[in-house]
Amino acid sequence: MAALNPPTLEPPPEDPRSVVPSLSLNLSPRTTPQSPLALATPRVARLTTSDLDSFDLGPSQFEDPLKVDENEIVDGYSAKQIFGSTGSRGYTFDDLIVHPAHIDFGVDDVKLGTRVTKRIALGCPFVSSPMDTVTEEDMAIGMALQGGIGFIHAQSPVHVQAARVAAVKKFQNGFIGRPACMRPDQPISDLDELIAEKGISGVPLTVTGLIGGELIGLVEGKDVELVEDRSAPLSSVMTPRGELTTCTDPCTLSEANEALKRAKANYLCVVDAQGALRALTTRKDLIKNRDFPQAVTSLPNYHDGNGAGRSLVVGAAVQLVNKHIHENAPAGHAAGEEEFQTRARALVSAGADVIVVDSRHGDTAQQVEAIKWLKQTFPGTLEVIGGNVATGAQCKRLLEAGVDGLRVGMGVGSIATSQLVKATGRAQLSAIYHAAQMARSYGVPVIADGGIANTGCAIKALAMGASCVMMGSMFAGLKESPGEYYFEQGMRLKKYHGMSSQAGLGLDPSAGMGGVYAGVQGSVVDKGSVHETVPYLCQSVKHGLQDMGVPSIAEIQPRLDSGQLRFEMRSPSAQREGGVHDLHSFTQKLFASAK
Repeated sequence: MAALNPPTLEPPPEDPRSVVPSLSLNLSPRTTPQSPLALATPRVARLTTSDLDSFDLGPSQFEDPLKVDENEIVDGYSAKQIFGSTGSRGYTFDDLIVHPAHIDFGVDDVKLGTRVTKRIALGCPFVSSPMDTVTEEDMAIGMALQGGIGFIHAQSPVHVQAARVAAVKKFQNGFIGRPACMRPDQPISDLDELIAEKGISGVPLTVTGLIGGELIGLVEGKDVELVEDRSAPLSSVMTPRGELTTCTDPCTLSEANEALKRAKANYLCVVDAQGALRALTTRKDLIKNRDFPQAVTSLPNYHDGNGAGRSLVVGAAVQLVNKHIHENAPAGHAAGEEEFQTRARALVSAGADVIVVDSRHGDTAQQVEAIKWLKQTFPGTLEVIGGNVATGAQCKRLLEAGVDGLRVGMGVGSIATSQLVKATGRAQLSAIYHAAQMARSYGVPVIADGGIANTGCAIKALAMGASCVMMGSMFAGLKESPGEYYFEQGMRLKKYHGMSSQAGLGLDPSAGMGGVYAGVQGSVVDKGSVHETVPYLCQSVKHGLQDMGVPSIAEIQPRLDSGQLRFEMRSPSAQREGGVHDLHSFTQKLFASAK
């Protein structure tokens, strides 16, 4: 039987998925720098211990780390590299982190002085928004006492808004340059009318009944409380000049305060060499000056031309109507040209130091004309803020119109929906950086308005070139904000809404749609008092600037431009890592209550 030969088996075709490609290593000399070890043995795949022992590094072509100048060690990226790079990406607060730097000063050495306009300086970089759920007279007073400024909203009749401005101006005076005066022969009933009208408690008496007349005496409310005959002359109940506490013009506020303390008096009259009354100050204001040394006042003393006194600084909003923007506004909500001018005149007459032209879209022909009118009508006496804007071109138009401050931010507030509804706006950090670069060449401060969820956001806004930050939701739940507290699910809340929402426009939500709205209505948690919150915010910003190695807000811009301030983009994981994480539960307190 013939032997059977086994069949020849052809190897199966290779599955392309199972083929491992061969690796080809290019061992030719590289153009990138290599270590001395790699340069000496470019083709050695493995070194033995003896090879390493015999290897001579020779003169190193690398710098000795101990001899490297710390200024040459560059890490992270400058703002110009991030925002000036090619591409179309917009960045906001969570996207960036500021690199820490060397600290050679204490946190109490950090200076928070800044500007809200060209001429108005603040003690801290915080501004309350002109919203009807945020700023009326109580908030404006509290903000000014703490070193900031409040802008009283325009969602009220002209006379009501003007009265709110006047209430802020009357709250605190250093020297009252034009106090109400009366003649000694006037009846007590005239004093009753004056007290009811102006809410004052004491009146100096002069020969003419006017400031600048010879001082005769002073009458306080307590002097006439028990007098039955209201027709009796004031001279019968006055404290004569010889018994009054006085100082001679010129007199500084600190000298006046010392004189009041020594005399334990309620009033101090400033008189010139001829005995004429020049100014007045009170013990109440002395106490306020002691308790709030950082208070921002509009004028330093009574020697200023208009004699307005050393009153708290306050801003107010005016609105313009634009049929393309305010198509949903009911009658009287946004102002026509005539009402705009009437409101502006009333606010300036009441003492407003600065007016903000309030519009969610500030790049309009109406706003440009309004800014020009305000600057021409009140030359040298009124500061004007324009906005809101988000791009360099928008900024330039308002800057050319003559604004003294720029409000930056479109569609980034916690209650704003314009980016969702109208697909326009800009990421806030990008808007702040580019606006600040444009405004700086005009010497105009930038106000970062919107998106400030915490002090970290405020610090980043300042780091991008903003002079101060305007906040709504951060202040809306404070005791000084308008509205009443209510309870819901055990939480103490206040209502808060966007100015372009149905509630902000004064519309009845049950009346149907009837238009396009760019805001929502919600609620915010009780945050206590402005006198607790603002000091916490200030201390937090001080710590942030200290960690950045920057001793003052004024120093930020030079370091931003020079590239000394360094930043880094954060991945989603890095953003999560930077917040509270990996806890079952936690509680957070912003500040320790004094109660």
